[in-house]
Amino acid sequence: MIDALQFLLSVAVLTAAAIAAGHAIIHKREPRSAALWLVVIMLLPAAGPVLYALLGVNRVQRRAVRLRRDRRRHRAPLPSGACAPGTHLLPLARLVSEVVERPLVQGNAVTPLVDGREAYPAMLEAIASAQTSIALACYIFQRDGVGAEFVEALVRAKQRGVAVRVLIDDVDVRFTRSSAIKPLQRKGVRTGVFNPPLLPARLHALNLRNHRKLLIVDGAVGFTGGMNIDRRYSGEAASRDLHFRLRGPVVAHLMEVFADDWHFATDESLRGAAWFAELPEQGPSLARGIEAGPDERVERLHWTIIGALNAAQSSVRVMTPYFLPDAALVSALDAAALRGVEVDIILPAHSDLPHVHWAAIHGLRQVLEGKCRVWMSPGAFDHSKLMVVDAAWTLLGSANWDARSLRLNFEFNVEAYCTDLGARMEQLALQRRSAARPVTLAHVEARSLPVKLRDGTARLFAPLL
Repeated sequence: MIDALQFLLSVAVLTAAAIAAGHAIIHKREPRSAALWLVVIMLLPAAGPVLYALLGVNRVQRRAVRLRRDRRRHRAPLPSGACAPGTHLLPLARLVSEVVERPLVQGNAVTPLVDGREAYPAMLEAIASAQTSIALACYIFQRDGVGAEFVEALVRAKQRGVAVRVLIDDVDVRFTRSSAIKPLQRKGVRTGVFNPPLLPARLHALNLRNHRKLLIVDGAVGFTGGMNIDRRYSGEAASRDLHFRLRGPVVAHLMEVFADDWHFATDESLRGAAWFAELPEQGPSLARGIEAGPDERVERLHWTIIGALNAAQSSVRVMTPYFLPDAALVSALDAAALRGVEVDIILPAHSDLPHVHWAAIHGLRQVLEGKCRVWMSPGAFDHSKLMVVDAAWTLLGSANWDARSLRLNFEFNVEAYCTDLGARMEQLALQRRSAARPVTLAHVEARSLPVKLRDGTARLFAPLL
């Protein structure tokens, strides 16, 4: 009897492993990701299929499509005349228009807010001046430190009759003790939790996260970028980051994305002038919101970045805290550098995620051999996310250069065609570069054997990091 049960269990385990392995071979978009899962399944025939079922990226994508399949938008023609993109950037604008449904809109003012010392006061001032509505979405919203100021400001706004909606990702609500959701709920502020688990131990909830950072006040002024509401980004020893204030027609793109996310999380529809105000032209930037995630076209940010690298004629500046590009992005970076474009990749010397930093270091050889230049910023951790092409095109927002941002999480970025903004962002990147140390192939090769093994092992898991 025992032998028969053991036989049946062995057959069940091998069958599950074979099904999981076959699914990975057929459905994984990247061979490296498929190979990694095959290794896991073969080494752990009992646990491997379970891990694959919980963490497999394609499963996340299918679930996300089911959750938001009603999103469909109509494409609009590109602007013409004085506000059209420059001649060499026009193909880029056409490419993005093919993969992103929202139109490129003119007349926007985009103001950089460097670090918490500029971003938090500007956001709090906007909340304090709100008259009709406040929509706030955060991946992390802490209740202590600067977060307490935001909680107080939001509560005061509600008390004076402003409609307030706050959406926080479930990872912050469930895995941190300092989430602001309970203080907000106790004060009667309407809150939503993005994608809470069906079961408390649901491991694949580590994926399908809402990594967007959005604040829209009165439907007329918006804030977005890389900054959470987190005490680590305020004070004298704060980590660095980059956020932006937007005015003009592009603010509607922020509000549309928030409204979609809020409806998904709470089933409440946000409509009307309180949330969607009339938006006259406010500045010189031609801009477009780019929402991305496993339920939207998963490649849209990927295509946008590749298109920008192909369009570059003189310079590309990239700032990102997590640099784990796939083979296509590496090839596009190298191709730009090899045809004479200055490609600068500025990374933090110290990371809040050591394993991701190790994997990034191991992969630097690929871009250094392609003549890209890599720089490590000293001092406090730099969480800034920015791409500038030819000091004329800027990509700003929440996405990092890794698989989690480009394939697994919900992100929001803005592309802006504007030489004024581009020149400012180019100067900011060059300032960061001037304080950084260059990384060469010799530096990468000089790592000790144990460090190389550590970094290389971390790199194996890049598709999941």
